[in-house]
Amino acid sequence: MPQRVVVIGGGICGLATAHRLAREGMAVTLLEASDQLGGLGTFFTSRGRSVERFYHCVMPTDTALLALLDEVGLRESVGWNPTSMGMIVEGEHRSFNSALDLLRFRPLSLVNRIRFGVVSLLLRRLGKGKDLDGMRTEDWLRGLYGDRIWELLLAPLFGAKFGAAFGDVPALYVWQRLGRESNESVRGYPAGGYESVIDALRASIEAHGGEVRTSAPVGRLEAGEDRVLVTLSGGETIEADHAVSTVPLPALRAIADPDLVPLLPDVQLPYQGVVNTLFFLRKPLSGHYWAPVIRSGTDFDGVIEMTPLTGSERYGDRHLVYVMHYTDRESALYREDSESIAQRWTEQLLSLHKGLTPDDVDEVRVFKAPFVEPVYPLGYLTKRPAVEVPGTRLLLATTAHVYPDVTSWNSSVELSGSVTNTLLRAARSSSPQENAAWSADSAR
Repeated sequence: MPQRVVVIGGGICGLATAHRLAREGMAVTLLEASDQLGGLGTFFTSRGRSVERFYHCVMPTDTALLALLDEVGLRESVGWNPTSMGMIVEGEHRSFNSALDLLRFRPLSLVNRIRFGVVSLLLRRLGKGKDLDGMRTEDWLRGLYGDRIWELLLAPLFGAKFGAAFGDVPALYVWQRLGRESNESVRGYPAGGYESVIDALRASIEAHGGEVRTSAPVGRLEAGEDRVLVTLSGGETIEADHAVSTVPLPALRAIADPDLVPLLPDVQLPYQGVVNTLFFLRKPLSGHYWAPVIRSGTDFDGVIEMTPLTGSERYGDRHLVYVMHYTDRESALYREDSESIAQRWTEQLLSLHKGLTPDDVDEVRVFKAPFVEPVYPLGYLTKRPAVEVPGTRLLLATTAHVYPDVTSWNSSVELSGSVTNTLLRAARSSSPQENAAWSADSAR
């Protein structure tokens, strides 16, 4: 009999883990609490077309994600396009890609423009060999860029992402992010959208004998040295040889059996959630894929234009724009009703783009997610939890484990590969009898 594994959580990490374990001959059951797979890659239908609730793209450096897409036959479906960055500062729209753009960036003095350009070019090199995990982002970047650049540009950018603790985030996270992104770069997007990726992974799991269940919230998780018990909210109990939890640590603690809680990582990470509003417009905006919004009288901090990457045809000849604000799930904004946010943010978007009228706004949708970005403390490399929970057959694969990599589909897929390999080694060494049975079943 193949060993049985329960994977809790149907986001990209859970899907990739279940897909790879099923391919290795394990009896996999994936449990997703909501009615849809994908996590932050979930989608809705507009004019008969699938649209992601939260913005996504593929970077050329996303080697783990691209390898996964190759496994399910979707790598060649990714279309690549050059994209650019804008900047909206005090209501003024500026391109922010080339040396000439920087020289024209009048919010900074000429000396600071030159300093910004030189330091930005050298930043990756300047971080090598330094203990950036133990250095505050503010201390590192303020020291390199100077007070004016930090206060005018960088502090608002990091504050928008990490909230009030932005200056305390380890500089290593920023340095690592520079290896994945740049202001002007090529980005990719699957031809069938992210729904096609989710569907392909589900099909692979089921084709290899695995089971995928949605609307299956876990009520209690028990884990010991020889087995795990997963009890669904409806009362059904599933016994398995191993379990992999991909849900955020606060959510895991809420379902863990009291005997299991003390064994879980003692890492109290705060999480940033996000309020994300989608606009389907009848005309394009600036043509920039990404534009931070700084001191411009808006609640949202950034604008993502998908049409430069995907084209407008997939949205019914409309232009899709995401605007967002990262915030704690207990904040007033996060708790505000979606209709009020939609109305106010529509007015704010119109105020930023003088050529845009209410008639140009065809559709508005608001979505929220409570656990998007952990706010890592200094020295987190030494505090980062192991994927194996000691004394149990439970493994963890969460955003608390991807640091210092950027939280993304790519880092989640990379983590799933590490956890999968760890579990396979544990399964093969569990006993000679189980190992022989597993090997025979896998060879069929």
